[in-house]
Order: sequence, then structure tokens, then C-alpha cells
Amino acid sequence: MSAALMREIRRSWVGWLFVAPFLIFYFALMGLPLAKGLWLSLQAVDLLSNIGRFVGFGNFLDLAQDEAARRALLNTILFACIGTPLMVGTGLALALALNRPGRSSALLRGVFFGASVLSVTVVTLIWRLVLMPDSGLLANTMKAAALTPIAPLSSEWLALPMVALVTLWWGVGLPMMLFLAALQQIPSDVFEAAALDNASRWQCLRRITLPAIRRTLVLVAITQLMAQLQVFGQIQLLTQGGPNNSTRPFVMFVFEAMFEQWSLGYAAAAAQLLFALLLLCVSVQHWFERRSQEALT
Repeated sequence: MSAALMREIRRSWVGWLFVAPFLIFYFALMGLPLAKGLWLSLQAVDLLSNIGRFVGFGNFLDLAQDEAARRALLNTILFACIGTPLMVGTGLALALALNRPGRSSALLRGVFFGASVLSVTVVTLIWRLVLMPDSGLLANTMKAAALTPIAPLSSEWLALPMVALVTLWWGVGLPMMLFLAALQQIPSDVFEAAALDNASRWQCLRRITLPAIRRTLVLVAITQLMAQLQVFGQIQLLTQGGPNNSTRPFVMFVFEAMFEQWSLGYAAAAAQLLFALLLLCVSVQHWFERRSQEALT
């Protein structure tokens, strides 16, 4: 064996030794729980006796026939379809508006980002006071405008969009800051050259800004999509899945299957289904990103 090959092998082993601690902890904290959850999803577990009975894909077949599971999955997908574009679009609009020097811009950045540091309990308490049917801020405002007060959280059609707006108010600060960081990396002389060519603001946005922050757009879209698909806290505290199960998300369905029905295998199967949905959405996002890069090149 040549000396060059020996050096290459030694260098490779040194690299593996450096990453070994991370790989060990990652496998222990992520790999083993995922494998355990997959194994539990194939069993019917009696929590009292801690005895599991292998049922194969029986839990998944039961999920496919469960009307409550299908409704919760549909609510989750609908919430993600509402919330993700709102988060991305509003975060980008705020970043474009506040990407300028000055105290007022800095103050507004702090105001919009400040809500994101609040806990879900504080956020839902604030919005419960706003959306109280008779004496909330929304009802009083509508009465003052001589309008009939509405209760959005009591309407099957308005409850889910209302929770999406609450989530937007709570979480838009982080996408805004990510977009701001990306916008500030664009060289200013590019916009100066565009101004010399009499380019409009819309042309600058479409031809310069959006292509330059494309990676950040994909990052924000993926992270927000995954966050919306895992929504739980604000719905649990605002509507408890109602009215008439119109806002019950899939995470709440998993929670109830585990901690109310004590169906460990069934809950594990539902969690695996949600995990597969997350992987599918991320894969689709990456596919669109790869296609857009190929189109540009």
C-alpha cells in the first residue's frame, strides 16, 4: 500500500473522529426515537400491561377509515395553505418596507419582532380578549361603527382563518428578520446601476431583489410550511378544535389519541403519517427550487 494512500486513509479517519460525537448524539436523540415510533406504529399496545401485539399496517388502515383523522388532516393542510403564504408574503413586504436606515425603521422592526418572543399562552390570552363575542375589542369596534358584532372563533368558516391571522401576528417577526438580513447582503451599486437604466421599482424587485434572496425565500417557505403543519398550541387554547371540529389539527388528533384514548400504537401511526407529510412537503419545495435554478442557468 502506497504512502499516499495511507495518508488519505488516515486523513479520512481523522475527519470521521471529529464528526463522531455529533453523529452519536444525533442517532441517539433522533434516529432511535424515529425507529421506536415506527415500530410502535405497527403494534397495538396496552399501556396498562405494557404489552404490544403486532398488527402490521392495521393502525394505518384504521387511520384511512377514520373520519376524524381525515378531517384533522384536511384542517392541517388548509391551515398550512393559508398560513404559509401569509407568513412569507407579509414577512417579505415588511422587510422591503423597513430595509432603510433611521430610528423609525429600527423601532418598527422591534415592534414587529417583539410579538414573536411571547409565549403561545400570552398570545392566545391577548387575542381572547380581542375576540370575545360581546365585550371584546373587535365587538366594541364594530358596535362603534354601527355594525353587527361577529364572533369569528364561533364560526366554522371564520375560525381557521382567524387562527391563521393570530399566528401571523405572533410569528411574522422571524421571517421579516430573515428577509432583512438577505436584503442587506445585496450590493447597493446594483440598484444604482438599475436606477441609471430607468428601471422601475417593480422591475428592480422582479429582476434584482427576488433572484438575489431566492435561497432565503425557499428557507422561509420550508420552515414556515413545517411550522404550520405542526400547529397545535394556539388552536388548543383558542378554539380547542371547534366549532364542530372545524379547526382540529392533526397534531391535536395525535395528542388526543395518545393522552385521552390511550392508543399508543394508533397515535404513533398518526405521528408517522404527519412525519411523511412533512417529508413530502420539503421534497416538493426542494424540487421546485432545483427546477428554478436549472431554469436560471
